Amino acid sequence: MLGRGATTFFRSSGHLLRQQEACLVRLSVNFLYSPAAIGRSGYEFARNKTKEQFASLEDKFRTKMREVVQHTDLKSTVFTEDLKNLVHLANEDDLNLVKEMTVKFVSQNKELRFGSFVFGPVVMRMYHFLNKPNEALEAFKDPALGEFFDQLVSIQILMDLLFENAMYDKVIEVFEIVKDKQLQGSKYPKNAVTLAFAALYKQNTPAANEYSKTLWAELNSIGHYPMRRSATFAAALAINQGDPAVALEILTSVRRQTYVTVRNLKIKALAELGRPDDALPVLRNILEANDSGREVSHTISKESIDTLEASIKKLNNPEVTAEFESILKSIKDLRLFDTSPLDEQLCSVIEGLTPRQGNEPFDRYNRQGQNRRPSYYQKRPGVMSMV
Repeated sequence: MLGRGATTFFRSSGHLLRQQEACLVRLSVNFLYSPAAIGRSGYEFARNKTKEQFASLEDKFRTKMREVVQHTDLKSTVFTEDLKNLVHLANEDDLNLVKEMTVKFVSQNKELRFGSFVFGPVVMRMYHFLNKPNEALEAFKDPALGEFFDQLVSIQILMDLLFENAMYDKVIEVFEIVKDKQLQGSKYPKNAVTLAFAALYKQNTPAANEYSKTLWAELNSIGHYPMRRSATFAAALAINQGDPAVALEILTSVRRQTYVTVRNLKIKALAELGRPDDALPVLRNILEANDSGREVSHTISKESIDTLEASIKKLNNPEVTAEFESILKSIKDLRLFDTSPLDEQLCSVIEGLTPRQGNEPFDRYNRQGQNRRPSYYQKRPGVMSMV
């Protein structure tokens, strides 16, 4: 018979193995926003704290919560702290219970508001952590939950989760809902717009390109200036769909033309347009930037250079060819080639804001509008305190 120490060891080992397996699954997913950018790092921090607090009481707590959702008397009230605890303890087997508690919480709050804690983003982070896009989308569209997820950050987390799981059509579906709702007075939230263009880029179809061009025109008509990543996704899609002129117009709207992805796409667009000679000044600017003594090298994608080289050969202009070969030699000598796929550069992870020195991982989680109180873990009375 195993002793207590051995039992604890195997229990801990099993937990560690499940955590490692979860990490391996997540590594295969295409992240667009980093965990810090969507507040998931803070959620994980709070999750660990909650598990430490409950220790061996998790199963007892779940049993109590099942009793709460099954009854309709006053003793079955879903308290804010109870729902918060469950969302931070939840595993795959708890999703139905979370949904039932959430629906009941929303229903009872129609009559009595229990506080200012905003649950939408926290629940979405739970779905994101467990990698459950279908369940997250179902909850978002559930009429019984009303405005529960009507926060811009909740939308961003949901769209990011759908994007990571290559559910690009669903990303656009959510974006259309967001446009109609105009949450927080915004019809085109910047992060939602970026995720929409990212999904369209990944779809890479004529229909996606038409949608992208229409969306870009809508944004311009109201004076909305999308983030640089939105522009590069839209431009790359246009190039891939044989629309280099559109791509060039989009790229021209980017305020800083020195971004690596902007330069690479501009070179490709000019090459596709049969104007490779106009791309040479872009290459010269890269060389000049590297001669300026800056520590960070300005690189150029080999993929873009290959496209440009093919266009120059087709142009068959000895003067242009000679200038290109001279620039190309300098690029090779300075080792400025970036051999990674342009797609990899375009879809690089978008990091969150740098936290202030000394802040805990929980702080960004707090700033996202989920917890207005200080960043220490707060223990409040709930059903467990009555057990």
